[in-house]
Amino acid sequence: MKHTFLLAFLFLTTFSFGQKTTFNIKYSEQLAVFVFMQNISESYPQNVFKTEFQKSRYNNDHYKDIVSKFDKLAIDYSYSFDGFPYGSKIPMQTRDILKKNLIETKNLNDFKLRSVGILPNKTVCDLAEMITLFTPIYNELIYNPNKEQFEKQLVEITRYSKEHRIEVFFEIGLLFYNSSWDNSIPFEIAFYPLPNSPGFTAQAFYNNFISAIQTNLKDYKDLFSVMLHETFHIIYDEQSLEVKKDIDKFFKENKSKSSNYSYQILNEVLATALGNGYVYEKLDGKIDSNDWYYHKYINLLARKIYPIITDYIAQKKPMDKDFIDNYIRIYDENFPDWINKLDNIMAYRYIISENQDDFNSIREMFWYRSSEENDTEISEASIDKMQKTPLTKIIIVSKNNKEKLKLIRKQFTELKKWHFNADKDFSYKILLEDKSQLILLNQKTATIETLIKTLK
Repeated sequence: MKHTFLLAFLFLTTFSFGQKTTFNIKYSEQLAVFVFMQNISESYPQNVFKTEFQKSRYNNDHYKDIVSKFDKLAIDYSYSFDGFPYGSKIPMQTRDILKKNLIETKNLNDFKLRSVGILPNKTVCDLAEMITLFTPIYNELIYNPNKEQFEKQLVEITRYSKEHRIEVFFEIGLLFYNSSWDNSIPFEIAFYPLPNSPGFTAQAFYNNFISAIQTNLKDYKDLFSVMLHETFHIIYDEQSLEVKKDIDKFFKENKSKSSNYSYQILNEVLATALGNGYVYEKLDGKIDSNDWYYHKYINLLARKIYPIITDYIAQKKPMDKDFIDNYIRIYDENFPDWINKLDNIMAYRYIISENQDDFNSIREMFWYRSSEENDTEISEASIDKMQKTPLTKIIIVSKNNKEKLKLIRKQFTELKKWHFNADKDFSYKILLEDKSQLILLNQKTATIETLIKTLK
């Protein structure tokens, strides 16, 4: 895409077509300082915020110690919605709830009161104190030098949103996804300045969208198409349990051998076709000729399904069984070999290995991933857990090879007649009954990279 953006991705109750969801556009100093501290911490790669901090007078042991303590705060917890089909609903993330509370409260005391019970009180209070200490630093280094231009942008963005009736795209998404929203819940959009950057960031969660915008941004159609892309993820996530179960059933009952992998990519493809395709076209008057998404599989499939997306929107029809069947057919007819493309199927993976370094090796080879689970024990229990997911299944055997390979063969009915030589390096791939690929790597002397390259 023309802009670099971060993907991340969450909603509730009833929607009546004709009513409007409110989009509140604002600047949140509290959020901006929180994000600033994230970006200058040691765990983050080099970025414009870190560069400004490192060349400032605050780059000393005292403030670096505060940043280090911030980085070590235990603020990341989550829980899954186990009643929903696997992967169809985003787990709750406490970090995102904290960001939501920073956006929606007027001061840090209100933030603490709102956040009581999410984390231990001391953790919330420590976080608020750190934000307080770094607020004047953030303002001196980032906000004040860019204040005039950013505040002008904020006025222009607000005007652009109203002139182009952005809430209508939200309503179109609700109808297409057969999802719901309580219009008494406003959508809170928080922007903050991003100096010396070629692109903007984008993240949506709960009823929030946040974005750091480059200070020279003047054309807002890209920003809003990406914003709606991320918002469509929220709408997809908020489909009812019944709708999600129906979609899951439609994919599983389809006879295509590619139905599983076309399902795995669905969420991102739909958001891309709707946001980067439909919304962009409506804002600009023509379809974007550039890549709609930076990952080629999503980009290509989103373009192929675009005609049926626009047809459903024109007819004001929600996605249904016919849509899913046509989607899978388009996947099959245009990309029949994708089921064997490693950089496609490795985007949705479950890895079992007794060597922790193997996880990093896989990530280096296949950097793009939408879903990943890991386990460090090859056992009946771990394999059983793996089999309950629709993800690509990778098992790397490097210890007690003969014993472990026998266990694997016993656990997978598809391997009943499989023969192997445990004393030799080999790789093996087979399509399982659940239409996910199983990849076995038997490691004696070869590297993981070498074994993967031998896969056919």
